Amino acid sequence: MGLGGIHPRVLRKLAELLTKPLSIIYQQSWLTREVPVDWRLANVTPTYKKGQKEDPGNYRPVSLTSVPRKVMEQIILSAITRHVQDNQVIRPSQHAFMKGRSCLTNLIFFCDKVIPLVDEGKAVGVVYLDFSKAFDTISHSILLEKLTGDSLVGCTLCWVKNCLDGQAQRVVVNGVKSSWWLVTSGVP
Repeated sequence: MGLGGIHPRVLRKLAELLTKPLSIIYQQSWLTREVPVDWRLANVTPTYKKGQKEDPGNYRPVSLTSVPRKVMEQIILSAITRHVQDNQVIRPSQHAFMKGRSCLTNLIFFCDKVIPLVDEGKAVGVVYLDFSKAFDTISHSILLEKLTGDSLVGCTLCWVKNCLDGQAQRVVVNGVKSSWWLVTSGVP
């Protein structure tokens, strides 16, 4: 369940009734660049992965935000993706975070380039970097600077900036809630 306390199934069942009012809220939020306060808040709850349940290292944090915010984020994501594709911001060799691309497509691309060189007896040096944790710690100010540098302007950039300003989270375990903490890094 999201932060608003409404289960996504309830929203899905009421989709026909909620489509019009939510679309008005989304359009107004985007045009005015105003983000509802409760969309900036998240409950972080530990979710069990595997191993001994007594070991805190066997849990991963899951951030629960309001479902309407998640829908708006998908709308904003599609606008940013369209911008990135239309302006060729990301090189064709990029595989992560690209629709239709993955670690597997990256591996196939890599093998197609390297195997012929090895077959010819040429030396091949490879350096692979794993940036997966880098996105957990990316500074919001750096992220906004990069989005601005890639010529993302107007309502979309302002909406993202306003969404990040004042973003806060708290930890909730067994119904016990911590105090709110401002979020200044991570993927929004």
